[in-house]
Formats: sequence, structure tokens, C-alpha cells
Amino acid sequence: MPSSLPPPVRAPFLPGLELSRILYEEAVGPLLEEAHPGLPYAAARVGTGSEVLGFDSPRSADHEWGPRLTLFLTARDAARHGEALRTLFAERLPKQIRGWPTHFAASADPLDPVGRMAPTDGPVDHRVAVTDVGTWLAVRLGLRGAGPTVEDWLAMPQQRLAEATSGAVLHDGTGELTAARRRLAWYPEQVWRYLLACQWQRVAQEEAFPGRCAEAGDDLGAAVVAGRLVRDLMRLCLLLERRYAPYSKWLGSAFARLPVAGRLTPVLRGALAATGPALRERHLCEAYGIVAGLQNDSGLAPHLDPSPRPYHQRPYLVLGARRFAEALRATLTDPGLRERPLTGAVDQWADSTDFLELPAGDHRPPRGTGGAPHA
Repeated sequence: MPSSLPPPVRAPFLPGLELSRILYEEAVGPLLEEAHPGLPYAAARVGTGSEVLGFDSPRSADHEWGPRLTLFLTARDAARHGEALRTLFAERLPKQIRGWPTHFAASADPLDPVGRMAPTDGPVDHRVAVTDVGTWLAVRLGLRGAGPTVEDWLAMPQQRLAEATSGAVLHDGTGELTAARRRLAWYPEQVWRYLLACQWQRVAQEEAFPGRCAEAGDDLGAAVVAGRLVRDLMRLCLLLERRYAPYSKWLGSAFARLPVAGRLTPVLRGALAATGPALRERHLCEAYGIVAGLQNDSGLAPHLDPSPRPYHQRPYLVLGARRFAEALRATLTDPGLRERPLTGAVDQWADSTDFLELPAGDHRPPRGTGGAPHA
């Protein structure tokens, strides 16, 4: 069934964060001052959307992209004024900002439930959300109270943490949103060390498999595992650089911004494009060495030899990534983390976007033990 949405608007492209800034400065801010002078609030473009992470392009305008904003009131003011403000904006927002409509037409297609900007002569179905910081953190990240606790950190997908801490705060009259974003800017050091150990453990679990698959005559399987290892190395680099990893659509774009990307990208591409086991192994081992060098340079654990070595008695060369995982685990001083199996945070053991998009708090990492077979 084709979408019932109107065709995309054609206007000179502006980055979404710039469009949101204009919406706030020219429309939402003045309306708030007129209707509720002195009302404390924050205005920000945070949450979902490629523009929040800085990856939007003209293609983004075909769904849920445009003049968007979230207003954060105090919990009391959100309950008291929220509905009236939504109505105020529906009635008095300008119909367009820099040629882009502020009205979003809903889709009648249940398989394409998105809004797209469209002209209107009536009230504006806008994307100015009104909430309070506590409610927003609970809904988006499952946080309640003073937190986050260690369990909270492990239950929050990095995509959502990136959405909460990226974007732009355009005004913060209470400081509550800014303080929350500062708390969430990066993992506490002990959690960070634990997650790095878990990411190295993921590499350790499969680094011998491309060779084993190839030996069994399964070149396709070897290529698939090599792709998984490339993905894990990219996420490991982001962790080492203290950057939250977005979900798969933007993983490569985020990785490309890292200082190591210029040196590592050709090697990772070589591993993915390799047509035989020897070439694939050579590229993977070179990639392991580069990332192991980043780990050694971080000073988070003792220096380890990054050169390749045979996998036990088998003729495949690997890094021996478990050495790096255990070296990091040995630096943990938090008893709960030190004793926890290296299963990691939610998006280190779960890969389904649908699962990671469940209501916050519904994904808690398992505490059981587990390991990868050597066969």
C-alpha cells in the first residue's frame, strides 16, 4: 500500500539543528514570552532524529524531519500549562520556517507511520513537544531518581545516550536539562573500563572463526564473521575515544569522525573485500594491531604485545583479544563489576533495533555466565 503522505517539500536545505534554532528564536521563544512571561523552561533539539547526531541531509526531509523542538518545563508547570501551550503553538506558530512547513501530515499507512512536513491552512500539527526533564529521562532512558546507577548505565543503549547528550540546547532557564546532560555525557570510569573489557571479549569470542570457517570450506561464513569483527572493532574504537556508538545506520558515519579512521578504514575495507582466507586474515590482524595500539596508548591497562599469534594449536592467526579483556578486568575496583561476567551493556549482547527501542527500562543485561566454544 503506497504512503498517503504528500510529496516532500522542496526548499533550500538547512541542517535540522539550524532549523530548530530558527523555530525557537523566531517563533516559540517569543510566543512563550508573550503568553507566560518569566516562565522557567529549557528549549532543546534532543532525542530521535538524524539531525540530533549531525548526520541529516536533504534525504532526511522525507520523514519526521523539520522544525522540531522540545520544551522542558518544571514538572508542575508541564502539568499545568502543557496542553495549553500545545494548543497555542498549533494556533499561532508560523506556517513555515525558511520555506519548511511547521505542520506535519500524518500517514494513513500503518506500515509507514511517519509524519512529513506539508502546507496547511488550518491549525499546525507541530513537533514542539512539552514535557519535564524527569519525565523525559524516565521515558527515554528509564532513569528515575538521582541515578544513574551501574545497572542503569548497563541498561541504556548507546544510541539513546547519544540522542540525550547530542543535539543542541537553545535555552536553559533552570539548568536542570544541562545538569542531566552533563551527568550522562560519558560513562563513569569503572563502567567504561568494564565495557571496554566486554568489547574486547566480543572480539575474542570470534577472532578465530574466519579461519575455521574458511578451513571448513565456508568462505561466505568466514566473510560474515569478518564483518561482525569489523563492526566490533569500530564500536571498540568509539568506546576508546569516549564516543557513544549510534545504531547501525550511523555507525560508519560516527566511526569516520574518529582520528584513527583515516588509518584504519582502508584496513577494515580490505578485510571486508578479501576474497580468500590469507588476505582476510592479514587485514584483520593489521586491524587488531591498530586497535590494540589505541588500547595500549590509553594507559587504562598494562601494555600488551599487539602482534598476531596462532590460535592455540590451530593454524589461524589472531590477536589473542582475551588478554586485553582480562587486563582491563584486572583494573576494576568496583566489586560488582569485577565479579560480573563480561556480558556487557544491553547493546553489547542484544542486536535487535526493535528490542533496543522498547520502552526504557525493559532491557536489563543478564548476569549469568557464558562463553564461546573453541570448536
